[in-house]
Amino acid sequence: MDVIAQNPRSNDPVEKGIAAYLDEIIALRHDLHQYPELAFQELRTSKLVASRLSSWGYEVVTGIAGTGIVATLRRGDGKKRIGIRADLDALPIEEATGLAYASSNPGVMHACGHDGHTAILLAAARYLAESGHFSGTLRLIFQPAEEIGAGARKMISEGLFERFPVDAVFGLHNWPGVPTGQFGFVAGPAMASVDQAVVKIVGKGGHGAEPHRAVDPVLASASFITALQSVVSRNVDPQDMAVVTVGSIHAGSASNVIPESVEMKLTMRAFSETVRHLLQERIPALARAQAESFGAAAEVNYRLGFPALVNHAKETAFARDVAYDALGLAAIEKDFRPRTASEDFAFMLQANSGSYLFVGNGDSAPLHSAHYNFNDAIIAPAARYWVRLAETFLIDDNG
Repeated sequence: MDVIAQNPRSNDPVEKGIAAYLDEIIALRHDLHQYPELAFQELRTSKLVASRLSSWGYEVVTGIAGTGIVATLRRGDGKKRIGIRADLDALPIEEATGLAYASSNPGVMHACGHDGHTAILLAAARYLAESGHFSGTLRLIFQPAEEIGAGARKMISEGLFERFPVDAVFGLHNWPGVPTGQFGFVAGPAMASVDQAVVKIVGKGGHGAEPHRAVDPVLASASFITALQSVVSRNVDPQDMAVVTVGSIHAGSASNVIPESVEMKLTMRAFSETVRHLLQERIPALARAQAESFGAAAEVNYRLGFPALVNHAKETAFARDVAYDALGLAAIEKDFRPRTASEDFAFMLQANSGSYLFVGNGDSAPLHSAHYNFNDAIIAPAARYWVRLAETFLIDDNG
């Protein structure tokens, strides 16, 4: 279903206002896509964004967490303050789209749509500066280093919400496979936590023809990998969720040599801190027990990443109501479910009330794919949504 075409509110002045400069915003998005920058290296991107915001009359503060930006716009005497966040960074992926505006930086690509998220918020920023009707304080947060889970934490540790206080903070992410321009809302856990572990099983190397003289870490590792799923199926409450994935295995290099050790890299996901801590306890214990049962030893480096993204109920209900009022019921995904991917906006929701929502990218390649491309058709409805969210939140206190 083409949600955008069926929108019953086609006479909305916000829609017409954004349409007047939409081509310019799309060109800007293509420029960002062509010159992607990795986490904490978003120098060109940050400079471009800051320049546009300054030209529209925002108070712009740069250099937060290195390349982060906060832009503030105040109107009237309203006391409320809203924050809206977009992410800036790209991924270490070699692009394979063949687009005319494909990445010109080898091995770096906007494969998650952060170029689109930035363009959406800039489109809304321009409209709000030129034509927005609100009373209060609008803060636009452009965050670096989302992809490595460090940008939000660093901005917060550098006083983001003390220097630029908000009553609620909102963010969004495009999502492939959801109809173009359709919005998804989830109260409570909406995205999973993410942690990583490096498990090294150390045995005793030897000749492949004489396994009895060696301690085979490959066999021990195979047993560990098989047993690993028992953590999910037998330790985690069936009504909860957990994902345990072994994404990398490295051992020997010859068919007739039993290697000295095997190294595996794991990722773990959960929606609750209880399950997250359970995984942190059980996986190292299982690795050591499995290794010992074969006469080997296990070394485990378990690294916590970031927590589950938990949306606040009140702000999520508010965000959904705004979508209904601004775009109509047809633009809301009825049964949108939590995603097991992860997002460091989780830290912002630990520090402040708020909500993180999703907008359909249509039938595109998946996120983090070398063939992914952000769908320009969602810039206008998503920007329009941000405008309506800000204006509704910052309604004139004096009526």
